[in-house]
Amino acid sequence: MANMAGVLGKTEDAAKYEALFQQIKGAFNKAYVGADGRIKGNTQTCYVLALSFDLLPADKLAAAAKYLVADIESKEGHLSTGFVGVGHLMPTLTQAGYLGIAYRLLNQDSFPSWLYSIKQGATTIWERWDGWTKEKGFQDPGMNSFNHYSLGSVGEWMYDTVAGIGLDPQKPAFKHIVFRPSPGGGLTFARAEYQSIHGKIVSDWRIVNNELQLKLSVPANTTASLFLATRSGDEIKEGGLPSRAAEGVTYLWQEKGIARLELVSGDYAFTCPLP
Repeated sequence: MANMAGVLGKTEDAAKYEALFQQIKGAFNKAYVGADGRIKGNTQTCYVLALSFDLLPADKLAAAAKYLVADIESKEGHLSTGFVGVGHLMPTLTQAGYLGIAYRLLNQDSFPSWLYSIKQGATTIWERWDGWTKEKGFQDPGMNSFNHYSLGSVGEWMYDTVAGIGLDPQKPAFKHIVFRPSPGGGLTFARAEYQSIHGKIVSDWRIVNNELQLKLSVPANTTASLFLATRSGDEIKEGGLPSRAAEGVTYLWQEKGIARLELVSGDYAFTCPLP
């Protein structure tokens, strides 16, 4: 809110809505959140939305995330979110430090899951997890589309987290790209591309012999930041050269096992041993 106020100059509006948000947050916690961070209802969706919308005090964030993960584990690695929560589920788990749990959900192939529908022959996203099941057949035809975006929001997470294509919210859209690929879940390769207003953005990675091989395309007249997990920034190479000596690459820093590099427009081929 404060950042938008700085951009638009609407400081009074920012203060007004920040105060309203704090009132809502306080009322929500008073009515629904226990001293131990447990939320009434104790569903995956209630924890996901509370975490995603910043409705919890800082001292209850870790506990709420653990309750969310515990519910997933109690269901043997299955989600129970629907229209309201599913779009926030994977980003929330990732932000809370549970990337492995998010990948477990992505790879799940028994009901309910994305891969369950694929195993039943789906080539498009269904409206319902149980649009068709082996036990019950088809759901009510009055609400049972087999080409419906309702559960397809996982695609955003796959672009943003698996492939690692993101944006800098402080800059004009697609003028500065943020690459932060996060391999996991046993995946050995991923490729995503997006046709932006400045040109095609590409992130293409694969793991070969415990080495990350990453190809990136940064459109003309744009720049990018690249964040890579590594034991040492000196292990990162581009085009066979140390990243510090590669054309178009500026090595900035390494902190807590993450290296940051800045890129000008162009095509790149990075390699880095997995940490």
